[in-house]
Amino acid sequence: MSRRISTLAVACALLLWGRAALAEEVVCPVDGVARTAIVYARAAASAEGRVPVIFAFHGRGDVAQNFQFTLLHRAWPEAVVVYFQGLEDRGLAGWQVERGQNSDRDLKLVDAALAWARGKYAVDADRIYATGFSNGAMFTYLLWAERPTVFAAYAAVAGRLRPSVQPKQPRPLFHVAGAADEQVAFADQKAAIVTAVGVNGVRDSSAKCGDGCTIYGQETPNPVMAWIHPGGHVYPRDTSDRIVAFFKQHPRVVGTR
Repeated sequence: MSRRISTLAVACALLLWGRAALAEEVVCPVDGVARTAIVYARAAASAEGRVPVIFAFHGRGDVAQNFQFTLLHRAWPEAVVVYFQGLEDRGLAGWQVERGQNSDRDLKLVDAALAWARGKYAVDADRIYATGFSNGAMFTYLLWAERPTVFAAYAAVAGRLRPSVQPKQPRPLFHVAGAADEQVAFADQKAAIVTAVGVNGVRDSSAKCGDGCTIYGQETPNPVMAWIHPGGHVYPRDTSDRIVAFFKQHPRVVGTR
């Protein structure tokens, strides 16, 4: 099947991967560039009522074809799960991590994909989430800073905050960090968690939530959960299950749009 897009296309298009396929490829034209994503939505498409949405972003140098095996769609089969493909930058596929970088091509992608999803599915506006690994986690933090009224909660795995990226509106956050991470320094990841705790105003309340897990502001609308594992720059087993469990607990709170 051809992946060419008409220059007149103004909306995302679906390319079905065979009759029995569990996923579809979505192609969105953004500033004249064909942007792609793998979408799992079969259960969501047939479900009654409104459906949650998860936007997922791979690490630098990875591809959506690989990142789909984090299996977020299995952890939450009722959701529309979108695994985006990053564009090449300095030889590796990835995401912008600051406002204005690469002409905001990835922020524009998210805006286009949101419009497409809302047109195709009965999207629950209070259950739209973003998550990513490494460079994708940094873009997830950028989405918190730049699109705080869109997403109900965020999950960052092995990422950090750039100095120019400063979220201001409280939102639930789940951060997964490896104590032995040498690619994205553990100290930088801890700093991101501290920043999130400050933004959400939950410094004075913390509790254990399992081995290596601490939750700040557990009883508040905008908690920060930090899971510190002993590994390095990895996406640990059960991470997707933990992310989905966190998302399910945190729809967008009325009055924070």
